[in-house]
Amino acid sequence: MKIEEKIIKRKNEINGVIIAHNYQLPEIQDIADFVGDSLELSRKAKETDADVIIFCGVKFMAETAKILSPEKIVLLPEIDAGCPMADMITADDVRELRKKYPDATIVAYVNTNADVKAEVDICCTSSNAVKVVNSVKTERVIFIPDRNLGSYVKRFTDKEMIIWDGFCPTHNHLITLEDIKTLKDEHPEALVIVHPECTPDVIDIADYVASTSGIIKLSKELNNKEFIIGTEEGIVHRLKKENPEKNFYPVRKAICYNMKKINLNSLFQAIEKLQYRIELEKWIIDRAYNAIEKMIKL
Repeated sequence: MKIEEKIIKRKNEINGVIIAHNYQLPEIQDIADFVGDSLELSRKAKETDADVIIFCGVKFMAETAKILSPEKIVLLPEIDAGCPMADMITADDVRELRKKYPDATIVAYVNTNADVKAEVDICCTSSNAVKVVNSVKTERVIFIPDRNLGSYVKRFTDKEMIIWDGFCPTHNHLITLEDIKTLKDEHPEALVIVHPECTPDVIDIADYVASTSGIIKLSKELNNKEFIIGTEEGIVHRLKKENPEKNFYPVRKAICYNMKKINLNSLFQAIEKLQYRIELEKWIIDRAYNAIEKMIKL
């Protein structure tokens, strides 16, 4: 029996659902029940009748799934698959910000750890960050943890924004203006779509700025046959799969090694042994859920 067959057999035995982020390895995306961005996946998993959620992503994503489905078992196949940006701010940091700026609303990108979400007022995604920031009642907003997404949001709001100095190493260091220009020289007819976690100069040269789900949507809706993609290169597998008649050119060095840690073997081990379980204290779940739910209600 092939390992893919073993995974599906065992998944069915435990009434599990496999969800995979758009940046995962192709073979992981192909075996998943759902592929998408982190919050989208957590919400889909919550809607299923599965008892076990196997999240192929990084730790903060699996935590979000647990926050939205506390009654379910949530597994992360590689327990050390973390997010450097999420680790750039702690719950203590947020509490200090609260003391320093008591009149501000604290908005957290979902790319944060669960204990950080528990300390903020409202969460946002890369696709709704502008809407969330503009929705708050205070004139001052603290935006954590991504300085690039915060800088992008600042273009579309009159709010006073205090932006935490965090970043995604993949988008900040591995996708440069020179990379995009080189690809544009090679493919002059291609439209440039980049993620708002990219640096401002990359965003300035782009035709479109979109979340991973937004990139998927635009690639289908736009009539162009060529696209330069400014985000983690794993998304290109799905783009090509869903748009076989189009060409996609990623920045080849834009790889998140944490996103590539999960493979078929570790996925099977996770399902076989029910490892590694995401466990969170109830007060963290309750408070973090509140921050996420406020965003969802928008």
